[in-house]
Amino acid sequence: MSNRLTAPNDMRAFWMPFTANRQFKKEPRLFVSAKDMHYKTHDGRTVLDGTAGLWCVNAGHCRPKITEAIAEQAGELDYAPAFQLAHPKAFELANRLVDIAPEGLDHVLYTNSGSESVETALKVALAYHRAKGNGSRTRLIGRERGYHGVNFGGISVGGIVSNRKMFGTLLSGVDHMPHTHLPEKNAFSRGEPEHGGDLASELNRIITLHDASTIAAVIVEPVAGSTGVLIPPKGYLQKLREICTQHGILLIFDEVITGYGRLGAPFAAQYFDVKPDIITTAKGLTNGVIPMGAVFVTSEIHDAFMTGPEHLIEFFHGYTYSGNPIASAAALATLDTYKEEGLLTRASELASYWEDAIHSLKDCPHVIDIRNVGLIGAIELAPIAGEPTKRAFTAFLKAYEKGLLIRTTGDIIALSPPLIIEKPQIDELFGKLREVLVSIA
Repeated sequence: MSNRLTAPNDMRAFWMPFTANRQFKKEPRLFVSAKDMHYKTHDGRTVLDGTAGLWCVNAGHCRPKITEAIAEQAGELDYAPAFQLAHPKAFELANRLVDIAPEGLDHVLYTNSGSESVETALKVALAYHRAKGNGSRTRLIGRERGYHGVNFGGISVGGIVSNRKMFGTLLSGVDHMPHTHLPEKNAFSRGEPEHGGDLASELNRIITLHDASTIAAVIVEPVAGSTGVLIPPKGYLQKLREICTQHGILLIFDEVITGYGRLGAPFAAQYFDVKPDIITTAKGLTNGVIPMGAVFVTSEIHDAFMTGPEHLIEFFHGYTYSGNPIASAAALATLDTYKEEGLLTRASELASYWEDAIHSLKDCPHVIDIRNVGLIGAIELAPIAGEPTKRAFTAFLKAYEKGLLIRTTGDIIALSPPLIIEKPQIDELFGKLREVLVSIA
């Protein structure tokens, strides 16, 4: 145990993702074990997980059913090719997934991450229109402040400037709708904001500019997570659905964060009662234990490819690890855990308590907005003049020192705990966060 709790002597080789590498390597923050709601650090401290790892550990850490399934599968069948061959669990998992998906999303493609799920969905959308004889539909529409992973398609339709600016012109034929964040009208909203639903009509302006015959798909996060928890205004998603249907445009919901119970329903599409044509998922699919993603499509999309001679490949796309046996076993055990403990709907039981707890921080210094839905929340802080992100990052460091893991993006604190969180732990989370907010300049 003493060896496990010792920081590595040399950290130079690992170029860490989305990390201030130089700052981190001067004062490392290392997790060495985890259980249920808590991490254990390399220096022996316990940290309450307020972010479900990275929006993904929905059932809590090191759950026995999942870890046992992984070990058993690794000893039985470690790998099977996914091209022209398969293994039983990939089919079992797909059936289990469509059982909890919105009605009509009946087919699943496997990926290894949220970023790959987005790339897959975009390719499906483009190929679908070509298969239907509408090859002119090549344009993709994203949204400002949208986050759709870090591959070229994802950052092209995404709208977070820092994720795009270093990488050139990206994909051509992409346009963006405006974001829905209206703090001057919706500050401190509880649940869906009252104002901004009409912003969906901006899609009509883009359609008028480019013509619907050139547009393949619109992709949005039902709740924009990584940009700081932007919750859709009332009627917004419904209006997007209406416009897309009217013009024959596919609607893609990026549910990499909201999928698998985060809002109190299996998917945000069910929570908001809006049916997209494609849903991208990952993260909570395997409880964050093994990389895996799944893309759901309607039968109409799937069947458009099932033409021509039966011996020919219908869709030239896939990954070496699509439906990997160990990942499939982990996902099946994760779904079992969700079902046995009612976790796909548990957020709905805690949402009101969570909402009151997060909004109790309204009087803390520098807090300019608080927003929430399901078991997601955000606390937006006024930035320090000339030093954007510094105030929230300071809060992140102080929270870690107090035994609390939070996530920051810009000057926004984002929270999304494991769905197993109990009310006393919610009290602990926001009690510690209040101490942090009061203490920072």
